[in-house]
Amino acid sequence: MELMRQAGARKGARSDTFVGWLFVTPAILHTIVFMAVPAAGALFLSFTEWDMTSAPRWTGLRNYQEILFDRDLYPDFWIAVRVTLLYAVLAVPAALFTGFVQAYLIDAVRRGQGFFRLAFYLPVVTAEAAVAAIWRWLYDPQFGLINEALGLIGIDGPDWLGIPEMVVPALVLIAAWQSGTAMLIFLAGLKGIPRNLYEAAEIDGANRRAQLLHLTLPLLRPTTFYLTVTGIIFALQMFGVVYVLFGRDIGGPESAGLTYVLQLYVSGFRDGEMGAASAMSFLLFMATLLITALQFRLSRRDAAS
Repeated sequence: MELMRQAGARKGARSDTFVGWLFVTPAILHTIVFMAVPAAGALFLSFTEWDMTSAPRWTGLRNYQEILFDRDLYPDFWIAVRVTLLYAVLAVPAALFTGFVQAYLIDAVRRGQGFFRLAFYLPVVTAEAAVAAIWRWLYDPQFGLINEALGLIGIDGPDWLGIPEMVVPALVLIAAWQSGTAMLIFLAGLKGIPRNLYEAAEIDGANRRAQLLHLTLPLLRPTTFYLTVTGIIFALQMFGVVYVLFGRDIGGPESAGLTYVLQLYVSGFRDGEMGAASAMSFLLFMATLLITALQFRLSRRDAAS
């Protein structure tokens, strides 16, 4: 009987394993067909010269060398790097702050939480082209709602998309407006904090400010770390909004809004240098990998201390 039970258990385990693989097979096939194979093809193209009209010609590391060191051939590459890094440094904290404030306020209300979650999350699921079109109208120096509102309090609003120094702040404002994902994840983190901790803090005499600084924020550190990592990854890939905002004026005045992926797009689809564009994509991948690894290393060091 014992042998029969063991044989039945092994058979059941094999059946569960088969069912498990059956469920994950579509995801595995999707990853291979739509991610791994195109990535491998792009990696090959990054070592070639290809204008999409003839067969790729192998050039080795020349694309990488020219992109990184030849400013005559790629004068806007390092401009795009600088703009993207500046945008990431400003946009990620802005989105995290806005998302946390929204989540904290929603968590404090007793009624209507579902409505507020939906209202604050709508900008995330709205198409990027629609978002850019709306903000392009809002930023209009003559008829835009933002400058109209500033005029009511006696402030002469700037040409947000026409002055180079104002382009990145304008993009950061859009990122803060689209903080719905951070809001939902912060809200989930707030819901996961046991209420008896707040009750104990109140008994010890801690006010709301002390609870926020010494209880809520420290317990949300894993959530904040996750949102910081994913936020930087998405910020480095900024493309759709700036493409629609500036239209034919790629990157805006003095290339002040020329993000990295926008420069990649220009090299590949406007200039026909798909080999160079593929090389840029893998440089971005390596930079993202290094930044993420550095964040994890700093996080472990901070946790150990």
